[in-house]
Amino acid sequence: MYTCVCFYLPDHRRSALSFFTMGSSCSNHLGIPPGNGPNAVGCTDFMMDHTAEGTFFRLYYPCQEMESAGKPDWVPYKEYFNGLADFMKMNRALSERIFNYLFGSFKIPAYLDAPFKSNEKCPVIIFSHGLGAFRTLYSAICAEMASQGFIVASVEHRDQSASATYYFCEKPESERSNEWMYYRALQHGESEFPLRNKQVKQRADECILALDKLTEINSGISVQNVLETHFDWSTLKNSMDLCRIAVMGHSFGGATVIEALCKEVKFKCGVALDSWMTPLDDEIFPRVKQPIFFINSEKFQWAGNISRMKKLDSAVIQRKMITIRGTVHQSFPDFTFLTGNWIGKLMKLKGEIDPELAIDLCNKATLAFLQRHLGLEKNFNQWDPLINGEDENLIPGTNVNLLQSESVQRV
Repeated sequence: MYTCVCFYLPDHRRSALSFFTMGSSCSNHLGIPPGNGPNAVGCTDFMMDHTAEGTFFRLYYPCQEMESAGKPDWVPYKEYFNGLADFMKMNRALSERIFNYLFGSFKIPAYLDAPFKSNEKCPVIIFSHGLGAFRTLYSAICAEMASQGFIVASVEHRDQSASATYYFCEKPESERSNEWMYYRALQHGESEFPLRNKQVKQRADECILALDKLTEINSGISVQNVLETHFDWSTLKNSMDLCRIAVMGHSFGGATVIEALCKEVKFKCGVALDSWMTPLDDEIFPRVKQPIFFINSEKFQWAGNISRMKKLDSAVIQRKMITIRGTVHQSFPDFTFLTGNWIGKLMKLKGEIDPELAIDLCNKATLAFLQRHLGLEKNFNQWDPLINGEDENLIPGTNVNLLQSESVQRV
């Protein structure tokens, strides 16, 4: 399950916060690493309509180099801090100050609304966030994929699994206001599976709806974006290679990958990062026909969860699994880059491995897998050994002993 950083600080004065953010970080500075590919990266937001049913996503794409363009805030509105507080059962007023101090100054490593630019049609990735997250929290991964030539739509789910999200009610523009939807916690005595299973089905539908909207945009159909951005969506006409589409996600988003593959054959393969398999019906496993790549952390997984991944093993369809040594569940979202070493490890945002090395291994293995199964003509196959766990920082398969009790679920 997606478990965000939980800041329990007995003294929240500025001096104390300064202490908590200190510590020799594995990297020399705090910040979200930019993409390593040959393309500059732009980003913009798309909101389909004035209802909670319409799709909402952050789009990352190759862009024109624009040093003058601004980079957006990592957390766009204070309401997201409130949602994180609700998710972690913290006081909103206190946590907003803490989160704003710790994270309020960080930027996404992409140019906001920069003009699209690519010399070839771009393969497409739909990305699904984890429980308690939202569309901007995986920008290191999404920006890397865009820098390598992909168009990536990072969906913000409206199934009440995001810590917060919003839509605009249809009112006169002068009266327009955000309608916020916050994370829905389990009620006392409520069984988890029915809620999560309902949510994972909605999440998959939202990923498919995002793909449908991108398909319209690619065909040149004029689309209405409720958000007032400066991005020219018409420039994306014929920009996408819609024969080469993948779905990717973390934790609850990993389960969403499996559900989406079952529901939509246009997704040619899936990459599931440290998946939380609990929300899925067993009956869907034999119905998934596309290749899947499970990339796991060393510290999160347990026997029952891995056993459910193994139910997707196939003699004829490639299903691969690797584990990154020294990683924790939060080694995939951006939080891992934004805290010092001491508090990062205390709050399980960092493992023993340098977070930039961990995400680099994850991204390179992903790119190699996508080249293999989307039929890309790139040089990503130089990282093919990573798919098999051939690196000193990788474990082929899993580190979990599947003979241990499968009744324990770590969340």
